[in-house]
Amino acid sequence: MKYTKLGNTGVDVSRICLGCMSYGSSSQGTHDWALEEDESRPFIQQALDAGINFFDTANVYSLGASEEVLGRAIKDMARREDVVIATKVAGQMRPGPNGGGLSRKAIIRELDDSLDRLQTDYVDLYQIHRWDPTTPIEETLEALHDVVKSGK
Repeated sequence: MKYTKLGNTGVDVSRICLGCMSYGSSSQGTHDWALEEDESRPFIQQALDAGINFFDTANVYSLGASEEVLGRAIKDMARREDVVIATKVAGQMRPGPNGGGLSRKAIIRELDDSLDRLQTDYVDLYQIHRWDPTTPIEETLEALHDVVKSGK
């Protein structure tokens, strides 16, 4: 496997990143084609065996089940410090006016929920999944800055 730096950081990532949108639960969320956990795990193991250390998921993939599957698989198959986990925020995770988006409230809550599902204390890359026209960009960027500084 070939590796490269993640942007302008010192973090080395495999040139191939395993996207985990297909893993989770076909009965949760909008992806009725998602693979269940027992079907997903062999792909994650094969990726690790091939030297892939970079995994991408999102809070909305199978309404969090993708993060749960990845978290359990990494815990069972690899050392956390040897992998790079990316996840995303923005989608509607619960009903109500504050159930999604990129407000400070949503970013902090959703990151904490993602960390619980991933069974880790931090993610290596936290991304906004889509633009939120209802939240000032300054609020979103400040919240992202604060979670980076907090070590999450």
